[in-house]
Amino acid sequence: MATKGNPGDNRNKSFLPSLLIIAALCCFFYVLGVWKRSGFGKGDSIALEITKKAEDCGILPNLEYETHHGNQSTSFDDPKQDVKEIEPCGEQYIDYTPCHDQMRAMTFPRENMNYRERHCPPDEEKLHCLIPAPKGYVTPFSWPKSRDYVPFANAPHKSLTVEKAVQNWVQYEGDVFRFPGGGTQFPNGADAYIDQLASVIPIENGTVRTALDTGCGVASWGAYLFKKNVLTMSFAPRDSHEAQVQFALERGVPAVIGVLGTIKLPYPSRAFDMAHCSRCLIPWGANDGLYMTEVDRVLRPGGYWVLSGPPINWRVNYQAWQRPKEELEEEQRKIEEMAELLCWEKKHEKGETAIWRKRVNNEYCRERDSRITLCESSNAANVWYKKMEACITPYPETTNSDEVAGGGLKPFPDRLNTVPPRIASGSVPGFSVESFKEDNKLWKKHVNSYKRVNKILDSGRYRNIMDMNAGLGSFAAALESPKLWVMNVVPTIAEKDTLGVVYERGLIGIYHDWCEAFSTYPRTYDLIHANRVFSLYKDKCSVEDILLEMDRILRPEGAVILRDHVDVLTQVKRIANGMRWNIKMVDHEDGPLIPEKVLFAVRKYWVVGDNNSTV
Repeated sequence: MATKGNPGDNRNKSFLPSLLIIAALCCFFYVLGVWKRSGFGKGDSIALEITKKAEDCGILPNLEYETHHGNQSTSFDDPKQDVKEIEPCGEQYIDYTPCHDQMRAMTFPRENMNYRERHCPPDEEKLHCLIPAPKGYVTPFSWPKSRDYVPFANAPHKSLTVEKAVQNWVQYEGDVFRFPGGGTQFPNGADAYIDQLASVIPIENGTVRTALDTGCGVASWGAYLFKKNVLTMSFAPRDSHEAQVQFALERGVPAVIGVLGTIKLPYPSRAFDMAHCSRCLIPWGANDGLYMTEVDRVLRPGGYWVLSGPPINWRVNYQAWQRPKEELEEEQRKIEEMAELLCWEKKHEKGETAIWRKRVNNEYCRERDSRITLCESSNAANVWYKKMEACITPYPETTNSDEVAGGGLKPFPDRLNTVPPRIASGSVPGFSVESFKEDNKLWKKHVNSYKRVNKILDSGRYRNIMDMNAGLGSFAAALESPKLWVMNVVPTIAEKDTLGVVYERGLIGIYHDWCEAFSTYPRTYDLIHANRVFSLYKDKCSVEDILLEMDRILRPEGAVILRDHVDVLTQVKRIANGMRWNIKMVDHEDGPLIPEKVLFAVRKYWVVGDNNSTV
């Protein structure tokens, strides 16, 4: 008698051919996608639907993002691939800033602070090694604690605790630096000083969102403006006040090494809602007001300029400042005259603080036009290594006296996702209202896919974030949070100048050429994002040089996200495997047929003297 079989046996047998067919289809479409990397064939839409069902397969369960302060991470290197190990630099390079090297600076003229500007090494002098962290280095405190405390081991420089002791800049307490929030003009704290400014300037309601702090010290003004949801770009030179910008970034405050010298600031015209100088030692009245003219260029119509300290109220303070009253009087006269030529309206003067407001358009400035020279508007965006000019940047045209030149902005946060005026007016070729909205939507999708891989992306673990090729700033907009800020870099060789759009969204950024070192100290960013940077710089400069610069400015156990064509990332990965990074390359979120891939990496923890291998 025949035995009765298990009904499931027949089902399994009938299902097996289906599985084989599905597997064959997957293999076919994968091969097809590899064959047609440069585009899509007619069958790709079908394959895309299949691969979407497996979009979570690229998640990295074993790429560790949490901090350990050790060398316990798992390697993802291909054991068959030859790895060129890049050696660590010597201890003397712990705080190396290639384009602001002190020895090189001293070979340039001191006139107009030229020697404090960017002076990068030629190719034959570039380092080809990994910058080490100092012994004892630890992950900075999370914001907002980082605003007030920095681990001593991370920036072991005590000079400011002595030089600025009475001004409450920074105090050394055991194994940490404490920042009480004081400054030269606000020794009792930045909060009260900011409240004083807020009585004149609309800081509280989102009208003022982006600010520029010239000669920032340790950036306490910018640090405390975060309470008001104001994002400040701070800069100061690398000079005798050792590590002031390094302290700012360790605190979690945006800052770059920079100076008002002979070249234009690396920011677009009409970028900032407010600019500030608190005893910044910039000679505003010198050179026929050239530095005030440069501030006017980057200040938005309707923006504010704050000047605290000499020569304001010189009659009362000249003895305390130990300067001749005639000299101070002449300095203030020149400032007042230049402000009038710039068509700034003086709104306030009390104590040692004066506030001017730039007019909203040129309708109020017709009388001054015969006494000034206007810059050529065609050169407005050409600022990289360009000399400052003795001319005034013209306002965009308006049709009536109430219209804001260049377009009005909504208060933040509404302006973040509102179509920026430069897009709405067609001022940025190649971008429309529709393409702006699509870009915003696309980067929200990309960031969501990043979060599936790096689950602590928006947890507060990463405070200082850099986007090396920011485009319209949509990556930063998708991440926007009080826990973090993004330095949006628009490469100087980018096809389109979009940095003005970034600022109109209430974000901050800077122009930069990635063939050179960035104007910052080592270990100042927690996460670096780069979209097609290596494709952009193909045949322009060395992939290894760009990767070494990324490593220099990335903190130990910091993260990297690179998005580019698979062929490009394969080359990048081959070099990065020798850099003490843990690496994983994954498919595009739409599946393996898309030639664009994403490389995730974590820089291993190691300090000077560690001899652990990169492989």
